[in-house]
Amino acid sequence: MSLPSLGTTYHRTSYPAISPFKPALRQAGRSVLITGGGGGIGFEIARSFAKASASRVIIVGRRAAFLIEAVSNLQQEFGANGVTEFIARQGDISDDASISSLWEYLHSRGIFINVLVLNAAHVGPSGPDTLLLDKDEIMQAFQVNVGGNFLMTTKFVHQILRPSIPAADHQLYLINISTSRIHMYPSTNSDTYTSSKTAWMAMLGRIADQAKVDELQIISYHPGALYSEGASKNIEKHLVNWDDMSLPADYAVWAASPEASWLHGRFVWAHWDVDELHRAATDATNDVGKQMKDEQGNLKVGVLGLPSVSLDLYLNR
Repeated sequence: MSLPSLGTTYHRTSYPAISPFKPALRQAGRSVLITGGGGGIGFEIARSFAKASASRVIIVGRRAAFLIEAVSNLQQEFGANGVTEFIARQGDISDDASISSLWEYLHSRGIFINVLVLNAAHVGPSGPDTLLLDKDEIMQAFQVNVGGNFLMTTKFVHQILRPSIPAADHQLYLINISTSRIHMYPSTNSDTYTSSKTAWMAMLGRIADQAKVDELQIISYHPGALYSEGASKNIEKHLVNWDDMSLPADYAVWAASPEASWLHGRFVWAHWDVDELHRAATDATNDVGKQMKDEQGNLKVGVLGLPSVSLDLYLNR
């Protein structure tokens, strides 16, 4: 079975176009905040931004000891170059007070976040019968995957209203680590993770539509099949052809650059070759280019089946 792709090239590991060592992708002078950054893909994204010479990488998670160990490992690997400062900060994005405390801490230290990577997620229950799911468990997934991400986003964007923060670089990059499951229809199971991630992707798409890309650039992507801590609890490693962590980690650095601005507000897969996709997207003679040009909802979340409908149709004029 062929894997979904908008081009002929399908990557399973990093490649030169998204390499954090590529001069055009350098993150020098920027501060990067990664939720769920203590392990798995979050930790690897931290490594990639350090390779790209980010000035500061802040990893956030619920387990303090886990974060401290992660920062220690990052310092051992990159500390010798003296370029990147690593900070661990305990926080729970399901808790509004915890989110507010995190951003007040950053403000108190005069730290302006240039890149926000929304990686933390709550998986939630699933089952063959939607009506047998527990309502409180369903809402917990939405509290993290929609509510927590929304509040993190508003705190991130409203930094520019802080008069005490230097205005040297107010360009913001928001990277949303999503999932291929939002493409799955019909779903084999009732899955609150998929539903909540889809809801957030829909809201983020609207936020992107209202933002200027040269002020707030938003890109969402599926990171791949990754053998993370969570995956190791549910499946044996040899049963799946896992993707290399370097692919989605380096992709985050590419997504936090002007090179990716043409994907603002859209959802893609880290597997898709960025150069090939860009050529196709800017070529109005092929299907991908036509869709990117003519369909406002292309690679976004919405209901297909009708052309765009305006509420103006219901107004008496």
